[in-house]
Amino acid sequence: MHNVSRIRSILFALVVLAMSATTFAQISISVNFAPPELPVYEQPLCPAPGYLWTPGYWAYGDDYDDYYWVPGTWVMAPQPGLLWTPAYWGWSNGAYAFNEGYWGPQVGFYGGISYGFGYTGEGYQGGRWQNGQFFYNSSVNNVSVTDIHNVYNTTVVNTTTVRVSYNGGTGGITARPTAQDEVAARATHIPPVAAQTQHAQAAHTNPQQRASVNQGKPAVAATPKPGAFTDKGVVPAKAAGAPYKAPAKSAAAKPAASAPAAHPAEPAARPAEPQRATPAPAAAETKRAAPEPQHAQPAARPAEPQRATPPPAAAETKRATPPPAPAEAKRAAPEPQHAQPAAKAPEVKKQPAEKKPPEEKPKE
Repeated sequence: MHNVSRIRSILFALVVLAMSATTFAQISISVNFAPPELPVYEQPLCPAPGYLWTPGYWAYGDDYDDYYWVPGTWVMAPQPGLLWTPAYWGWSNGAYAFNEGYWGPQVGFYGGISYGFGYTGEGYQGGRWQNGQFFYNSSVNNVSVTDIHNVYNTTVVNTTTVRVSYNGGTGGITARPTAQDEVAARATHIPPVAAQTQHAQAAHTNPQQRASVNQGKPAVAATPKPGAFTDKGVVPAKAAGAPYKAPAKSAAAKPAASAPAAHPAEPAARPAEPQRATPAPAAAETKRAAPEPQHAQPAARPAEPQRATPPPAAAETKRATPPPAPAEAKRAAPEPQHAQPAAKAPEVKKQPAEKKPPEEKPKE
């Protein structure tokens, strides 16, 4: 059994050594507006020995463009001797960049942010490892001495009352890494454990954790264990770190939000132009197109024969009766409206009656 434990320790050490300090202390996302200040809340009771406190922080949801609060919680250390370096926001290249938290043998630089409960902005005074056991400083941690016996009491002086949650930029903390922080940054690190990742994901999907909803005062500010958002030991925030103000990005987002609304308005105005053009131009085009298949222009010509029906037109028909009249009748036969000239045929029969050649015979 002793050999099995030794083998596990060796394997874990190899895994840790294979991980570089820069692997988990990388910038994962950057935002162009600062996160809200840290809310005011109490620390829930430590659930059992071996759990270490991980402070709450503002994370960013790029899918809904808003900060959300990841509650502080007690987490079982992945390996004896490891401490938690909190995540923090820092000004970098014109934006606020998020630096991931990590586990390591020393607490590294976390932006000088005063997270409380032993995290005063530099190092950690909330507890220490001794002979494979974690001892809690009861002056800054909420532990039950009845259930947890590895306890000591050392006063921690924390004169910082600023609740700013980011380093650098406008109004940010001006702390810089110390030589000890640089050493810790080069030490071996391991990422957040699965329970921490799931805890952060639960906060991300909970709309009540968003700054625009809770106004910087989340209803779940801390939990006794990761993901225990409905546990009876959940601690709500007492107050926001400062009166919540909508970030500058909201004003910049209004034109972006109104821009899509303007695009539908343009297509709506375009159909109006064809509607204005339909009464006259469209009708004219249809009339021009209609004569080709329906021969509407020949239909307009019958009006001329009707105007010519009076006596002058009859005279013209007498002169042109022999050859032209039948030809015009044949041409007009396919046209449905030229059937009226066919009714004038009786007038053509009267011409033989007007010529009276037989009446000259009696003179003989």
